[in-house]
Amino acid sequence: MYNIGLIRVLTLEDEDSLNAHGRLIERTFPELKVESRCIEDQPFGIYDKESEEKAKPKVIRLAKAFEKDGKDAVIISCAADPAVKELRKVLKIPVIGAGSSAALLALEVGDSVGVINLTEETPKAISEILGNHLVVEAKPKRVKNTLDLLKEESKEEIIKLAKEMEKDVDVIILGCTGMSTIGVAGLLSKRVNVPIVDPVVASGAMTLAILKNIDAWR
Repeated sequence: MYNIGLIRVLTLEDEDSLNAHGRLIERTFPELKVESRCIEDQPFGIYDKESEEKAKPKVIRLAKAFEKDGKDAVIISCAADPAVKELRKVLKIPVIGAGSSAALLALEVGDSVGVINLTEETPKAISEILGNHLVVEAKPKRVKNTLDLLKEESKEEIIKLAKEMEKDVDVIILGCTGMSTIGVAGLLSKRVNVPIVDPVVASGAMTLAILKNIDAWR
């Protein structure tokens, strides 16, 4: 059993909501035991460059605390991978970003990739890895932050986008971990005919793979 620290970039008071991503990872990968913590004073999470920069020092503080507590690895549960590069320079344990994990996994599935985003642009953590393999990107209408994803009309819009996208791609990435919270991957798997990469599940897969090969990683 590996003990993982997971950082949510959305401020959450409700314990059930806080632990949603950790539960998803634990269900999928029983070898991982996840403790979740969230950053403070960001009730709308990360939704643009300014909110990402505001979040970074908070993410770094929580990640350092997880390492001090003896965790085997830290997952940053955000498709933008805030502070992941910075943390890899200072922590001695693996730091895994949900966005880069999703991109790497997608490339193992297909050559042409579509991304359904929270914002107009695909997070750099995803687009830099995909390069020319990113052939289409889109975002649901009237969605400005992760809380907007909870609206029923947002789910319907995501399904519509995926159906339009599937004819041009081999695989679709969910470009926001808020979509993991509401179970978008499960919804889409019944409605489209290409694989769907959930960023939270991808981060769990990457974490387990790294920890099982920790000597090579070091």
